[in-house]
Amino acid sequence: MNDLFKNSLEDLTIDFSKFNKTANDKNQINSMNELKEDEINSLKSVGFNTQEDNDSGKFMMYGNAIFTIIPKIEGVEIIPLKDALEMFPYIKEKYYFKAVDKDLDDFTKTVYEREQNGYFIRVKKNTVVTAPLYTALFMHKEMSTMCIHNIVVLEEGAQLHLVTGCTAGCSIRGGLHIAASEYFIGKNAKLINTMIHNWGTDFIVRPRSATIVEENGIFISNYYSANPAKHIQTNPFTFLKGKNATAKYLSVILCLPDTYSNIGGTVLMAGENSGAELVARTVNHGGTVIQSGLLIGAAKDSRAHVDCSGLMLSDNGIIEAVPGLKSMHPDAKMSHEAAIGKIDMGEVNYLQSKGLTEMEAIALIVRGFLDIGIEEVALQPELEKIIQQISELSGHGD
Repeated sequence: MNDLFKNSLEDLTIDFSKFNKTANDKNQINSMNELKEDEINSLKSVGFNTQEDNDSGKFMMYGNAIFTIIPKIEGVEIIPLKDALEMFPYIKEKYYFKAVDKDLDDFTKTVYEREQNGYFIRVKKNTVVTAPLYTALFMHKEMSTMCIHNIVVLEEGAQLHLVTGCTAGCSIRGGLHIAASEYFIGKNAKLINTMIHNWGTDFIVRPRSATIVEENGIFISNYYSANPAKHIQTNPFTFLKGKNATAKYLSVILCLPDTYSNIGGTVLMAGENSGAELVARTVNHGGTVIQSGLLIGAAKDSRAHVDCSGLMLSDNGIIEAVPGLKSMHPDAKMSHEAAIGKIDMGEVNYLQSKGLTEMEAIALIVRGFLDIGIEEVALQPELEKIIQQISELSGHGD
């Protein structure tokens, strides 16, 4: 399983010495009440607010400082990973680097070797959480390193929408963000995992994640790049282990000049009648985007579809769509499609004839292009703002 994941990662060496560690940082805060106004605004841009207005609980990392608003719902736990490993020895035996290979690459090795920062979230058996649980990973120091390990466990019959916002202070231009995230979805459980990125112009971001889905389990991954990093590369891996397990990846990517985004996704369908879908939409203003997806049908009646589409709104830049299918069983049913192009000026002219300006017409077309049916649970304002931002930027052509 790990070899399939490793082969799809690009070989890029990062000079870690260029980035500072955040340990023993004098600029840390002692409570979320000490956040500055611009920091609060950055967190809001990825859907996180610091008010105690959510029964599901909240978690925030500010550099190396960790703040948790305890869940009021019985059956939901949010614990700093370091504390959880001390409280529950079984975590290390059952979940700790059991989905993500610690030797996958230099980034997973770095996470393994450093002090454990991040969260452990568990939703106990048959607990249904109706409101999203919010987490935030905030970088506050120029050219710092944030190294995170997160573990999420949904026991049998549990349901959760987890929203994670990754961002930095408005004045912070660069840093290195590394995260290893492991998700375990039990029998008849459902996890919606929404990730929102809003980075500065010189950030390097390396998420490494893997998910194991048991019988009748459902995993939905929503990814929004509201403001792209200088360089991001990720290829989340999902192992559909159980019968009737399903996974869906939905990604909306904004690409700006001088940025590089390699956003992949690999799903191994090993359970009978398991299914997977990968859908990616990119709006490119002059950077480089690689949209890749590999679906592997390895069981009877497994089914899969990959859909990669991109809009080129600049004479510069590259979009590369690489939808991949691999069948390892004669009864696997698989399909893919890819499309790259520019906005149809005929559609723009038609909308202008109805009273819209050219900028309004282009923005409206982009909004329609980005509508890929992302499943939302009480998250409309945050996602609406992101879509509006990308659409308006496209309308202005800047």
